Amino acid sequence: MSRLGDLIHLERTRQGLTFKQVAKKCGVSDKYLQEVEAGTRIIADDQARRILKTIGLREHTEADFTLDDIASTVDLQSAVPRLRQMAEQAKKTSDPAKEAKAQAPVAGSIWLDALSGVLKNVPIMNAAMKCTGHRLLPVTDGKICGAAPDKVYYYTAPDDELQGFRIRRGDLILIVPAQSPVDDSLMLLETPYGRLLRKVKVLPHFQAMLQKFGASCESEIKNFNEITIVGRGVRLEADL
Repeated sequence: MSRLGDLIHLERTRQGLTFKQVAKKCGVSDKYLQEVEAGTRIIADDQARRILKTIGLREHTEADFTLDDIASTVDLQSAVPRLRQMAEQAKKTSDPAKEAKAQAPVAGSIWLDALSGVLKNVPIMNAAMKCTGHRLLPVTDGKICGAAPDKVYYYTAPDDELQGFRIRRGDLILIVPAQSPVDDSLMLLETPYGRLLRKVKVLPHFQAMLQKFGASCESEIKNFNEITIVGRGVRLEADL
């Protein structure tokens, strides 16, 4: 089954609809819809979007994912067991209000609830710590790069002071929380002049060497109690 087929199948079965009912809604034949769901028929993007929207999926979901984001990022087949379990639990509920919610048209569909546990819209912050956009990242065992998903963000390199370390202005560095210096790591520091990225070398006697490498390599040595670390860079994303 294709990813498109997964989406159609999960939403069709969640709503308890037959092939005939969905096909009629979408203005296609039963056989056509069965082939699309089975992944044996390739269709144009606009037709795929029309079918998904017709059965209740919106262009932008409540989690701020687009259909394109989901299709290109998630292997929905891996989510099927959990989705089926959630669907069965919804059917067994004795609360009429919950039953009505489970059978209602998609507002926060059951598969999207599951996706919220495997994807996170991570904010992109500029040097002033203002959000300028988002990037989708996978969540593994409830974490992103070992950190709580709501604690990570991308920091946009504001200049070329680290170009010697292959980090240029506009590049995105994924930041996870950190309070202590990590040897030979890229750390985000809080200073009176704003936040700065520096390569850190841990020295004896609770000292750290802070390095930048623009036109030339420069460094300064600080005591641990003289620096405030707010995060560690764990991933670099750059445009070629």
